[in-house]
Amino acid sequence: MLNTTTFNKSILFAVCILFSSNIFAQNWDINLLRDINPQQPNSFVWKGMSTTAYPVSAAVPVGLWIDGKIEHNKKTEYKAYTIAGSVIIAAGTTALLKLAFNRVRPYQKYTGVYPYQFEDGMSFPSGHTALAFASATSLSLEYKKWYIVVPAFAWAAGVGYSRLYLGEHYPTDVIAGAVTGAGSAILSRWVSKKIFKK
Repeated sequence: MLNTTTFNKSILFAVCILFSSNIFAQNWDINLLRDINPQQPNSFVWKGMSTTAYPVSAAVPVGLWIDGKIEHNKKTEYKAYTIAGSVIIAAGTTALLKLAFNRVRPYQKYTGVYPYQFEDGMSFPSGHTALAFASATSLSLEYKKWYIVVPAFAWAAGVGYSRLYLGEHYPTDVIAGAVTGAGSAILSRWVSKKIFKK
């Protein structure tokens, strides 16, 4: 069973490290990205993985809600609302953080980074990664079975890695996206428990 207090402390520690004053000045961030990002990022697997973040994050709660309605199962419906809430919180938090940090994409600042495509918008944190980890964490909290948890987090990690492979984000963008997503899932679950007490 997940120890929420320990997990929350871990997230707080990660955020403190991530937002320390020197984090963006460290060379490891861009160097690691260059090591992962090839000159021609044309892998079908990683392109495909990256494009799954938004549709899967929307499809999971919608599918559960439909299943709950068809089966007349209120518990499944509430789980769908919780997972949807985590995605909404992650999307909103990511948008606010992008405005606050206003960090440009790595290929706009450094040479030796080869993006799959030139995207508009700020880099920090990774929205794709945030939504993927919000979905994976929320789904794992609601359905604590290894055959759900392992594939969910493998998919989320794959989305995060794809954003590096495709040259769209720094590693710290992806880490922050994962923390944002996981934190959003925990917050959504806490709120849902308050709302759906019965």
